[in-house]
Amino acid sequence: MPRPALIIGSVAIDRVATPFAQSDNILGGAASYAAIASSYFTKTRMVGVVGADFPAAFRARYRKHGIDLAGLQTDPDPAGKTFYWSGKYREHFAGRDTLEIQLNVFEKFSPILPPAYRDTPFVMLGNIQPSLQNHVLDQLVKSPKPFVLADTFDLWINLARPELDRLLKRIDLFVINEEESLLLTGERNPVLAGRLIRKMGPPIVVIKKGGHGSLLFHPDGYFAISAYPVTKFVDPTGAGDSYAGAMIGYLASVNRTDFAALKKAVAYATAVSSLTVESFSVNRLSSAGRRRIDARYKELVKITRF
Repeated sequence: MPRPALIIGSVAIDRVATPFAQSDNILGGAASYAAIASSYFTKTRMVGVVGADFPAAFRARYRKHGIDLAGLQTDPDPAGKTFYWSGKYREHFAGRDTLEIQLNVFEKFSPILPPAYRDTPFVMLGNIQPSLQNHVLDQLVKSPKPFVLADTFDLWINLARPELDRLLKRIDLFVINEEESLLLTGERNPVLAGRLIRKMGPPIVVIKKGGHGSLLFHPDGYFAISAYPVTKFVDPTGAGDSYAGAMIGYLASVNRTDFAALKKAVAYATAVSSLTVESFSVNRLSSAGRRRIDARYKELVKITRF
């Protein structure tokens, strides 16, 4: 029986430049991408914070996907502004530079879960500060224990390592990219890095290798999958967040976390994130529909079977 999923993370207004195009102010933030991705698989709840300037059209995008917004806080300050990020991708998308960042209401964000959210059985902690991720875990019911996926990024590995180490001992699934796995473990070989991260606490680890696919480390085995062969690459922002959101959404939809379910979750996540990169913001992800996601999943099954 499908179970609901809970997404906690940033909600932002972004402005993105790539080697080929420039966006307007667009919907961004880890929670936005993850919640929309999750919504294709199961009922999804979202926790974040926005300012009074947050466009009604962005809220309408969430509602289009049936996302429960009881946990989306609007800062009471009428002059409060939503978290803003502006970035520029380098030639050939070889990294990106932050041009401007305004934390605004996100600077004092402390996630408070509505009572109805606290027994959600599948939870994704987006890449907010590890102290806040731990704060969320403290609010969840302890029995039955929820299945918790956590994401992070390099800033927290460098600046908040003690809190991150504490988090790793409390979660079930850790999703991290290859560069972050090197920073966390000092190990350049991602297979060895994945094994080392499992020893730090989380029984299940996924290392994302961008255009080279993903690696899954599970107590019952190891699994690798290629990336989906994208032919229209517009903007990679949010691809990792939609990947994690699709994973937690799929697992909640089947109410399983065994090795077979995790392999399928990784494949669906790969399909979903391949859609995200085909537009700025959540536009392609939001418009694609479940049929397109299923079609890409089936293509991945074909190209990875021999």
